[in-house]
Amino acid sequence: MQGDCLERMKELEDNSIDAVVTDPPYGLAFMGKRWDYDVPSVDIWRECLRVLKPGGYLLAFAGTRTQHRMAVNIEDAGFEIRDMIAWVYGSGFPKSHNVSKGIDRAKGLLQAESTGFTVAGYSHAPDKLQHTAPSRGYIPPKPKSEAAKQWEGWGTALKPALEPVTVARKPFAGTVADNVLQHGTGAINIDACRIETEDGATFARHVAPSHFSGSGREPGEVYFTGSDKGRWPANLIHDGSDEVLDVFPDDSARFFYCAKAQKDDRDAGLSRATTSAGQKTNRKEGSAGITPYTGTRVPTRNNHPTVKPVSLMRYLCRLVTQPGGVVLDPFMGSGTTGRACLEEGFAFVGIERDPEYFQLCKERMNRVQLPLFGGA
Repeated sequence: MQGDCLERMKELEDNSIDAVVTDPPYGLAFMGKRWDYDVPSVDIWRECLRVLKPGGYLLAFAGTRTQHRMAVNIEDAGFEIRDMIAWVYGSGFPKSHNVSKGIDRAKGLLQAESTGFTVAGYSHAPDKLQHTAPSRGYIPPKPKSEAAKQWEGWGTALKPALEPVTVARKPFAGTVADNVLQHGTGAINIDACRIETEDGATFARHVAPSHFSGSGREPGEVYFTGSDKGRWPANLIHDGSDEVLDVFPDDSARFFYCAKAQKDDRDAGLSRATTSAGQKTNRKEGSAGITPYTGTRVPTRNNHPTVKPVSLMRYLCRLVTQPGGVVLDPFMGSGTTGRACLEEGFAFVGIERDPEYFQLCKERMNRVQLPLFGGA
């Protein structure tokens, strides 16, 4: 569905959705994008609450600086906050202001030297961003004024390494057992999301403490708990990077691995996409192997700036949705949640306001299941 999610959700019936899994705006004005000016309103989450079945779960990503606002709005809409999942990764880039250079710039001592630098293919102005290590082709200038020397090494931001996911549930009357039998919602699918370990160990090892009593175990006795299907899913997901594994190497296999979306993941299904008349492409006309811009169909890529990995969204949808259930994403973006749902066998309802991103959604999902939307 294309359009404003608050209006389009009004077309959905009460209690018709099994789960809401979404990556909404964080309210950070990310990359100057107008759609990221604020977190979703209470009214939007209230519509999500209305269409969810009793006991249905909501999983909503957020930024670390605005997680509190996201969670409060969700709670004020009538949801009960059940938990928070942390997606931890090692590839974040610190967007930190260099205080020392800011002082010298204010004194007119930094001008031509600030030529910028490149990290992983992205250009940055060195007076605004500071990398944690010398970057390719760039050596930070030494402080010039005494005041700048005094504040050398000071910045304004930590290295981003996690994104929180609010876990909320629609309230229901009676017991979980009754609600599951009636609506198929209210519980999470533990066994479908258990973690397989690298060494094949699925049972946790315990040593009975000295005060252990009442179960027939002797103090100091070694015993095991768990399931042969894997370890219990945790409220932490990480990307398996060396940087993250160094933090907890012994326990790394206890968590679900999911790296950030790579190019193949982002562009899956996008062999061709529609370009509206008058809209520019990001390809240079006349380049070898590139179709010149004609206002029609040209090769393209997923240019959405906040794409989540399909494997991550598959895992989250599987965690909170009954087999064959219906998942709603009111902030569809480039359609990753929809693609994940189709690959998992769930039905999907997605809403996206931006017409360009909506075209990306159709292309990505049509490559999984045809026909899903009418024509190409």
